[in-house]
Formats: sequence, structure tokens, C-alpha cells
Amino acid sequence: MDKKPHTPFVPASRSMPEFTFKAVLLGVLMAIALGAANAYVGMRAGLTVAATFPAAVVAMAVLRVFRGTILEENIARTTASVGEALVAGAIFTIPAFVISGAWDHLRYVEATAIMLIGGVLGVLFVIMLRRALVVEAELPFPESVAAAEIVKAGQGGQTGASYLFGAMGVAGFWELLKNSNGIHLIQESAHRFFGFGKSSIQILQGKVEYSGGLLAATPSASPMLMGVGFIVGTRISAVLFAGAVMGWLLLVPLSVFLNPGLPALMGPDASYADLARAVWLRQVRPLAVGTMIVAAFYTLWNLRMSLASGIGRAFKNIGAVGGGEAEERTEVDLDLRKVLLTIGLMSIATALLYYHFAQAVASALTLTVALVILGFLFAAVAGYLVGLIGSSNNPISGLTLSALIISALLMVLLGVHDVRGVAGVLGVAGVVCCAAGVAGDMMQDLKVGHILGGTPWRMQLAEIIGVVAAALVLVLPLMALDRVYEIGSAELPAPQAGLMALMARGIVAGDMAWPLVIVGMFFALGLILIRAPAPMLIAVGMYLPFESTSAIFVGGVVKWIFDLRLKRKQATDEERARAENTGVLVSSGFIAGESLMAVFLALLVIAAEKYPAVLGFQKLAFLPEPSFPLSLLAYGLVVALLVWLPIKKMKEGGIPATPMEH
Repeated sequence: MDKKPHTPFVPASRSMPEFTFKAVLLGVLMAIALGAANAYVGMRAGLTVAATFPAAVVAMAVLRVFRGTILEENIARTTASVGEALVAGAIFTIPAFVISGAWDHLRYVEATAIMLIGGVLGVLFVIMLRRALVVEAELPFPESVAAAEIVKAGQGGQTGASYLFGAMGVAGFWELLKNSNGIHLIQESAHRFFGFGKSSIQILQGKVEYSGGLLAATPSASPMLMGVGFIVGTRISAVLFAGAVMGWLLLVPLSVFLNPGLPALMGPDASYADLARAVWLRQVRPLAVGTMIVAAFYTLWNLRMSLASGIGRAFKNIGAVGGGEAEERTEVDLDLRKVLLTIGLMSIATALLYYHFAQAVASALTLTVALVILGFLFAAVAGYLVGLIGSSNNPISGLTLSALIISALLMVLLGVHDVRGVAGVLGVAGVVCCAAGVAGDMMQDLKVGHILGGTPWRMQLAEIIGVVAAALVLVLPLMALDRVYEIGSAELPAPQAGLMALMARGIVAGDMAWPLVIVGMFFALGLILIRAPAPMLIAVGMYLPFESTSAIFVGGVVKWIFDLRLKRKQATDEERARAENTGVLVSSGFIAGESLMAVFLALLVIAAEKYPAVLGFQKLAFLPEPSFPLSLLAYGLVVALLVWLPIKKMKEGGIPATPMEH
């Protein structure tokens, strides 16, 4: 049966403004803002949130003022969403340089080079794959279809921008009140250690006295984390919280209880709460890393047929990549010869970067060859998975871990066992991760453009501009966050980067607590054997601070209450879609507002080193001590804005009634 011809929303024969200065400028500004926000939420929560929907809403709202066309909105959204994708790749790997000890602080030039090379390669690889995956493969692209429908609905005046910006303001103000660098009136969470008392157990020929207890903590009063939970849903947030329960309420108290000698290590100022945190940091997290390793490869194994099919289709159709011969505007890609030439130039830049890291020609050339091969394969994989399950479920951490392990083994074979090898391996992982993240995001954007009638080569050029701008700027908020909140701390744990650091250092330098990692691997095997949902998420829940994971779970519970209320209201499909879209936009506003305020306050702290007056509001005499009871207001606020408001507004026409995939 012949494939039905595709008819875009804007016909190929119609000409209208598309690649304009205002569209690209708006896209670049949004890429930087959304990228900075996702840098914070990604290192804090271990999850990033796709920027396609908020970017589409903001683009429609802003360009409407300047009489922008639907294709200009498409260019602005395309340019904007790359910031989130690029920073997702960056935060999974670049902080690992600091955590592993390869760097003593984040370095602007090297980090920018990793993001720039990885991001540009991701765009270039996707150009070669566009026709195969977007046009020929007939993949469902759930998020792309939803984003396109939102943009179409926006042509009738339905954008919902007021919900997004209103929630940003609320969450930003809340962060100002709870951040220790702001007007610190709210204590974000509270904890208490509950002792077990003394227990005497007969072991062989003697009795051993045990003690210990349970460290309990309240969920973080964070609209951002609760918004993440609302977006990912009740099921995913519950699985994530199951990991927190296993880690904090099972393994930590068990480790303290079964090691009677641990209390003797406490100093005069330490408490059992400090001991519990130390056990989590030094024993439970390496175990969680072992679980993540097996879970990552299990995820890829489950997708093996889809991946093989996607890669095979990509190679089969690569010769059909368009160029100047295509007659219709909607089928013209950037010239393939120039794309291949640019890939060659990027490879040379990569070799120079890896030589800077490894200080050995053979190592640099080996890593470069590995990068080009793995980068293209994983770009194809990421693009295919986005077409199949959406960018929010793209397992780039698993792909990156695969690249890291291959590169680490190559370094060992070449005899490089010191910090240079660790840096080289992390360099490969960083470039591959950025490339895979951008590739998946761009494939989604190109499908949206395919539906709307955008011009591929213009979108591809906009993506390259977005990557370059984001790479040059986004390292700065990463550096600010590291200086103020400290990457790897409980406040900014960066779980994926911790995994990459431990693996690179463990394989190359031989510095790994292998017994804990191996036990974690067997734990993952047990989860797989009982068919536990998402072992990777369970491992991430073990790795994250309890306050963060439980706050995400609270957001999932709020989503459950929301669904229950919709069912009792007997909402129609259209009303349900409108209410859910309102909730997604409010949640996105929570995430953007709180994250951007945290980044802004970090920048203020750095500025205050030179100009102390910038943080003068912290020294106001009438400010009381931070209060924990005030934090309880956050839960009422979140329920009001994520349950009551969307249901109240679901019969009104100010929000699109097309379901948003997320």
C-alpha cells in the first residue's frame, strides 16, 4: 500500500516570514533561560523537563505582539528547546570532572568546548538522519504531534501564557523566601533522628550490642520539585520514591545498625543524623551506582529491537538525504557536503580537546574515532527513541554510560591509568551525551516543523545558532551554582554526573568501592527478576536526598488527587485535556520560576564578593529566623494551583484542549 502523501499545516507552496531576526533572538534568549533553569532542576532532582511546551507557549505569546507568523513561532520554539537539551547532556557529565577530582572547579573553556562540539555534532548527525526518521519511518512522535497541535490551537488565541508566567512569579518569590541567599524566612524541610535503643544479638560464641536508628525528614517545600512530580505523574514519582524508601528507610538504618563500630567514628560535634548521612553518601550511593549501571543496560536491552531497526533504517536511507535537488521548500536540508565537511572540522577540534585532556596523541586519536562512531550511532538511537516514546523518556544517561565504559576500557588498554585518562573518558562521555541530547530534541523539533510546514534547513540553522549561543553562556550558571551550592552536595547532588565520575575513576584509576557496586548490581538483578518498574528510577531515588525525592512524590500525589477530582466531576475528554494542559503549564512555571531565582541568587552571591551591597536585603534587622511551619504553606499553594485552578478553568477557552504529552 502506498504511503499517504503528507500535507503540512502551511503548504510548501505558501511563502511567509520564517527565519527572522526576532524569531531567532527570542529563541536564543529562551534557550539560555530554560537551559539555566533545567541546569538547576536537573542537578537537584536528577530529572530534566522537556522545554518544548513552555517554549511553544512563550513563543506564541511574545510573537503575537510583534505579529509573528506560525513559522516564526516554530523557529523560536526550535531554537529555544535546544538549550534544555544541551544542558541536560552537560549536567549529566561536566560536573563529573569536579566530582571525580579531574578538575578542582568547573573550567569555562573546556566545558564550553565539550558542549559546543557535542551540540553541533548532534545537529549535524540529525541532518543526515532527518529523512529516514522524520519522513520515512512512520514513527508516532507523541510529543511532537502534541506540540504541533498546541501551536495550531494557538493560532486561535489559546496560549495559556498567563498561567505559565503567573506560576513563574509565584515560585520565584517562594524561592526568594526559602533560599539561604535570599530573604531567608522559610526553612525548607526538617529532620529528626529516631533511635532504636540497644539490642543484644548472639553471634557464634558471643553477644554483640547494636544501636542505631532512623533519620526521618519532611519533603522539601519546593513547588519546583512538586511540579516535576505532577508532570511525570503518580506512577513514575511513586517508583522514584520507592528508591528513597529502600535507600533511606532500609539500607541506611540497616548499615548503621549492623556496624557497631561506626558510632565510635563520630566526633564531639557529630550526631547520629550526621552518621546516617555519611553512611548514605559513602555506602548507599555507590550501591545505587551499581544498580544504575545494570538498570541502564537493561533499558537498552529492552529497546534492542527498536534500536536495531532505527539504526538500520537510518543507514539504509542516508543516501536519500536532501540537498539542493529537492523541489519543495519543506524537503530541503542543509547541504550534505557542507555537513560532512563540518563534521570533519568538529572531529579535528575534538582530537585537539582530547589531546588537551589525555596529553597523548594515541589516546586522543583513539578517543576521537570512538566519539565519531558512538556519537553517530547514539544520535540515531536517541532520534529513534524520541520518535517512538518522546524526548522526556529518552535514556541518554544509559547511552552515555555505554560510551563512557567503552572509552574507559580503551584508556586501560592504552595504559593510561591516571587523572588524564579519567578526564579523557569524561570528555568522550560529555560530547556523546550533549550530542545525544541535542539529537533527540532536534528530531522532535523537526517532526513538529514537518507537521506545521517549516523549512528543514532553516530549522537546522536555527538549532546550530541556539547550540552555539547556549554553549557560550550556559557554563556560567553552572559555575555559579557550583560555587554557591557545591556540585555533589546534598543541595545539588547531580546523580548522573556522580555515576559517570565513579565509573570513570573506578575503571581508569582503579579507585572504586567495587563490593558495594557489585552488591548494587545484584540488587538491580533482583529488581529485574521480579519485574519491578523502572529499576533505573529506583536507583536514582536511592541516590537522591530524601527531601528531594519525597517532594517529587508529593507532586505525584497531587496529580493523583487531580485525576480523582476530574473523575468525580465527570469531565469530558476536552475538559480533561484543558485541565491537564493548565496543570502542565503551571508546573512548568513552578520549575522555571524557582530554578531561575536560584540561579539569579547564586549570581548575586558572586557579585556580592565585589559589591557587598548587592545582598544588603539579607541584613535587614527585622527579619526573623527561618521558620519551618511557614513551609507548610507550599503544599496548600501547590494544591490550589495544580488542582483547584485547572479544574475551575477547564470549561473556559483560554487554554488549548489538545492533550499534551509529557
